[in-house]
Order: sequence, then structure tokens, then C-alpha cells
Amino acid sequence: MAKTIRMTMAQAVVHFMKKQMAVVDGQKVPIFGGVWAIFGHGNVAGMGEALYQVRDELPTYRAHNEQGMAHAAIAYAKASFRQRFMACTTSIGPGALNMVTAAGVAHANRLPVLFLPGDVFANRAPDPVLQQIEDFQDGTVSASDAFRPVTRYFDRITRPEQIIPALRRAMQVLTDPVDCGPVCLSLCQDVQAEAHDYPESFFEEKVWSFRRPLPDENELAAAAAALKASTRPVIIAGGGVLYSLATRELTAFAEKHGIPVVVSQAGKSAIDERHPLAMGSVGVTGTSAANTLAEEADMILAVGTRLQDFTTGSWAIFRDPDVAFIGVNTASFDAAKHGALPVVGDAKVTLEALSGALGGWSAPQALRDKAASVKAEWMRAADAAMAATNAPLPSDAQVIGATARHRGGENTVVLCAAGGLPGELHKLWPATAPGSYHLEYGFSCMGYEIAGGLGVKMARPDADVIVMVGDGSYMMLNSELATSVMLRRKITVVLLDNRGYGCINRLQMETGGANFNNLLEDSYYEEMPDIDFRKHAESMGAVAVKVSSIAELEQALDETRDNGRTTVILIDTDPLITTKAGGHWWDVAVPEVSPRDEVNRAREAYVKALAAQRIG
Repeated sequence: MAKTIRMTMAQAVVHFMKKQMAVVDGQKVPIFGGVWAIFGHGNVAGMGEALYQVRDELPTYRAHNEQGMAHAAIAYAKASFRQRFMACTTSIGPGALNMVTAAGVAHANRLPVLFLPGDVFANRAPDPVLQQIEDFQDGTVSASDAFRPVTRYFDRITRPEQIIPALRRAMQVLTDPVDCGPVCLSLCQDVQAEAHDYPESFFEEKVWSFRRPLPDENELAAAAAALKASTRPVIIAGGGVLYSLATRELTAFAEKHGIPVVVSQAGKSAIDERHPLAMGSVGVTGTSAANTLAEEADMILAVGTRLQDFTTGSWAIFRDPDVAFIGVNTASFDAAKHGALPVVGDAKVTLEALSGALGGWSAPQALRDKAASVKAEWMRAADAAMAATNAPLPSDAQVIGATARHRGGENTVVLCAAGGLPGELHKLWPATAPGSYHLEYGFSCMGYEIAGGLGVKMARPDADVIVMVGDGSYMMLNSELATSVMLRRKITVVLLDNRGYGCINRLQMETGGANFNNLLEDSYYEEMPDIDFRKHAESMGAVAVKVSSIAELEQALDETRDNGRTTVILIDTDPLITTKAGGHWWDVAVPEVSPRDEVNRAREAYVKALAAQRIG
């Protein structure tokens, strides 16, 4: 008979997790970087005791907010290029539901994280328990069912032996290049404490490798033939290039075949932006160089991108009526979007194979000449936007410029998520090394920034992590500042205060709307809040300084570079100024009928813009 070990279901979970390994940079390391936990009655007795027993082998980290700790776990996986990840455990009810938004972040961005929320009693004896959601029509429903649409795999563990196939399936999803994303194993709180005789083989060490699917020969041949027939090809590089560790192959492919490279939000840093063929960001938040080439392209080679509307200018950026698409992606779902010629395969091996199939073919020299010309023009505009100023309220671009000049570099990771900053950073931040640019823009989740910065610092402890965040997102979720202090994981937060939701206020104006309910001064209030962000940050243990000019910001960035404590640098900014160069139309529906002339004029412009949109 096979040997068994008697332990609780919760103990089986943590003993299994600590035995899962990966090889990263030639070194075997635990694939789980740790477990984030906020304990409550639904997990403290079962998972809490189990985690305590393995605390020296599988570290447990305490957070201040369930959504925040999940964001940190997601950022850790992204910064690790999906080769390592973390788990998160909570109690039932609100603790579990607080992670659902983060699950959406992980799902949209195809990032691995293991959610282990507590659940109701499987035996139902004490029902309804504290924090239990009761469904009047379905006795099997609990709060954890909210994870179903935002996870790649969901399971509810109602018997202790069920954890064996569930954990094995979870690991397959977390490490799969196609299905990769969040997993939720909802752990009934009574079952966590139940014992079972588990086979010893379940706890044997396993080293996970990361699959590299090879492209189909017919798809590869068709793609090579289509590329050879083009004269104005452009490569769109997405996050899949980074997750495939294919940045060198991308650069080599572009150089050999003379094709300019533009990048999505997730793909930025896939190519050194100092490279002559690197045109920067594309789409709604794109550079003028990238967007000009995309507009004129007769072939788009989309590598590792899901072609989100910001990347494609809501599918209105491609102006050549005969433009064709090749989709290189591990997921056929993404590879064939909008009628693209699909090449289903790993980015690294597919680029190598496609280059071989192309042989000595290269795009016409005229394309490289055009790329050099439009890039030079864009760089002049970008330098002007980021130049230092003495204005009392600087722009986001000027703050970005100061930060890049004084804290940029290959060892810097700049991080952001929502508001106007992602657009300015996408255009302007000089990303030179893989992973040096970290934007959560698949879900664009306000509140990701500070917690995400902590997760990046845990994954890359030697990096200089710069979190750029507006006051709106800061107010949404800032509690993990204290966690970063507690863990001695220093991040630098550059906090831009424009006194409201400046990005959406500008969008409101662009669509004909009145200034309403976005900036604090345009909201209903009886007393305007006077928030002292410096004191707030200091109260959570951070070093904090408020600066009143770009010159003072540069000084503060220099002076706080080498301190060992999380630092917040606060600067007031103008809510209306954006970089005019670059950018593209974005499909935001404008009301068809309105009593206001501003809206009617915006509607006319909207209808005109729709004519350029590709359908299908």
C-alpha cells in the first residue's frame, strides 16, 4: 500500500505549496514567493495554524487590506514574468469579496495568483454563520461564487480529499502559457480543519517548467508569405513578449528584417526605447512616431498582445484599407482577433522560426528612413513636454521628466495603473530594460499602485521602485504604505495632487460634458476637505516631503534615493494639461440627444470619427 500522512486539509495545502519549485535564472527556487493573509473566523483556525507550522519555509505576510495584498501578489507575478507567484488567504464574506476586484485585475492581465478564501461550513450545521451570504433559491451559493467570472479555475472544497485534484489543476493553470491567470480554491472552514490520510507522493517536490508551444508549419509558412508581400509592416509587441522572455529575439527579428516596433502598455520595455527601430507606444496613448507608422502600415505583426482598444485606437488607427494582420500568440483566442492570420505559438520560438522562414527578406529601406524621421520629430516633442518649468502647477509630463532624469535607468521600475498618468508614462517614460515599466492597464484598477509597488519590490528587492500615483488613486487604497514600512521594502511614491479625478474630468470635457463630480471643486460639498498627504504618509511610517516646484522635486528625488524607508514625495499639479503630441481617438460613446450644444457638437465629431473604425 502507498504510504500516507495524516493531516488537515489546510495543512495539506501549505505542505503541497512549499514543495512546488521553478528554475529561474538557472537557480531552483520555490514557485510560491509567499502567502498573503488577513485572518478571520473563516481561515484563522485552519489555514492560520497550517501556515504557522511552515512559516520558515513558506513565509506569510500580513497586509492591511485584502484587495491591497492581492494587488501586491499580482504585481509580484508580473515583475517575475509569471515564473513565480503568490497566494492570498482571507476569511469568508467581506474578506473574500475584497479580493474579487483584484481577481479581475489578474484575469484581464493573464497573471497567476492563487486565491484561498474561507467559505461557509460544508456540513451546514451552524448555518447561517457570521458573514454568510444566503441565497433564497440556491443553497450551494456563497460569497466566493463571485470569483467565478474573474478566475481561470474555481473550485469549492467540501471534502478534505478534494484538495488533491484541485491543487494539481490549480498548478496547471497557474503555469500554463495559455490558461494562465487567477485560481480560486474556496476552502470551507470546517473542512480546513478536517483530517485525511494523504498519500506521501502528493507532497513530493515538483519542478515546474514553462511550456513553449511551437508554431504550426502551415501557419508559419502563411505568415512568412504574407510578410514578404508587405512593404510597410509594423510589429506591435505586447506583454506576451516579456512573459516569454523573448525581448532579445524581438530586437534581433526587428533588426534583421528592418521592421519598426511599437508597444502596448503591457509590452512597453520589450525593446530598449533607445533602439532606432523602437517607436514607442501605440494607440490612444501612443507616440506620434508609432501612430504614424501604424496608420500607414499594410501589415501588422501582433506579437503577444490581446489588442485592447487603447492599443488599436478603438480599431480606428489602421488607415490602409487593405491592411492585414498576423497574430502571434500562445492563445488562439488572441491570435485570430479581427480576422488576423493566426500563428499560435510561444513568442520566443515563433519569432525565431518566422525569422528563419523569412530568410534574408527585409522591409524596404524607405520604411526605416521614415521611422528614423518620425522618431526624431517625436523625441523633440517629448523632450519639450518633459522639460523643467517654473510654473506654479506643473504638468504630469514635467513631473515624469524630472523623475526620469533623476531616478530613471535600467535598475528603476516605474509603476502606475489608472488616471491620466498611464497615458503620459506610456508616451514619455524611457523604458530601457525588460520589466522596467510596470503598468496595470488591462483592468486599469485605481488603488493598484502602492500595493503593486510593494509586490514589485518583493520580487525585485534590488530595484529602485518608483510608484507614480494621483491623489484620486492614492485615496482609493494607500494602506499598504504601512505594510511596506513594516516589511522594510522601500518604495518611492511620487504623488501628484490635482485635487480630484483629473483624467476623467478631461474626458468629460472632451465628450461635451460639463465639469461635474470629478474635480473636488466641481463636486457637491458643504466643506472642502484640506487633505495633508504629507502628514498622512508620515503617520503610516513613511518619509514624506512636499515640494512646490520641479526644481524641488528633482532635489527631493536625489536626496531620498539612498534612504532605507518608503518615501512619499508630494507635488501639486495642473489637472488640465496633457501632452498634445501623439495620442489617438478613443471610442467613448457620446449621447445622441442632449439639450446642451457642447454635447451635440461632441456627438457630431464622434459620429465622424466612427467612420474610420474597423468592424470585424
